[in-house]
Amino acid sequence: MDRLRFESGAAMLSNIRVAVGAPDIRNKLMTEGKLVTYGIYFDVNKDVVKPESYGTLKEIAAILNEVPDVKVKILGHTDADGADSANLDLSKRRATSVKAELAKSFGVNADRIETDGMGESQPVAPNDTPVNKALNRRVEFVKL
Repeated sequence: MDRLRFESGAAMLSNIRVAVGAPDIRNKLMTEGKLVTYGIYFDVNKDVVKPESYGTLKEIAAILNEVPDVKVKILGHTDADGADSANLDLSKRRATSVKAELAKSFGVNADRIETDGMGESQPVAPNDTPVNKALNRRVEFVKL
């Protein structure tokens, strides 16, 4: 079957598949003012950023380093497993760890970043299945 054919001076293409890319994270943060990420990982009840998070962190750092006057707040969120107070503390520590990693590993000026944690107080899904709990465990970047 022809995929590229020239006919009467025009090129015709067939059997083309267009892949849909990931959402434009730069647009989400800079235009919409908020970026919700699920690509930053931690072990259960830990606040150390796992190495598999570095792809996401690198993309975010590139945006922040491109626009040096923008300030952001990093908000950590947890699912509802465990005590409310423990989740609030964990979410704050995780946000602080993300800030430290952006500064240490990717050269983002830490003075431009605020952090806070919301614990389990702002779920985006019911805490009733593993999939929904995973949706609630997230890191958000909010443009200030």
